[in-house]
Amino acid sequence: MPVPLYQSKAEFFRTLGHPVRIRVLELLGNGPLAVKDLLADMDIEAASMSQQLAVLRRAGVVSKLGDGRYALACPEVAELLRAARGILTQLLASQNDLLDALRDEVDADTGDAVVPA
Repeated sequence: MPVPLYQSKAEFFRTLGHPVRIRVLELLGNGPLAVKDLLADMDIEAASMSQQLAVLRRAGVVSKLGDGRYALACPEVAELLRAARGILTQLLASQNDLLDALRDEVDADTGDAVVPA
């Protein structure tokens, strides 16, 4: 029986669900890089980087080029990360709006409670 599409999507997002993998994908969004270049940008051990690259390769998200550098397997991954950044920006902005409204409410009341900035 074929795997349902929603299950495949969930597995794809689980693959992306690690901070090191997200950062690797962000860096590779600017073009292919060698492991040493990835490590220069991140504070992790080479063995951990190798493990995370292997996960991304098995999932087909990243490929290893003939010269040893790594690259995104498809440019849509970079687009997905840009979309995620936009979504997070909107979510955080709305949370800030709510926090501002709560502060205004406290200020309008007795002023006994203060919500720190």
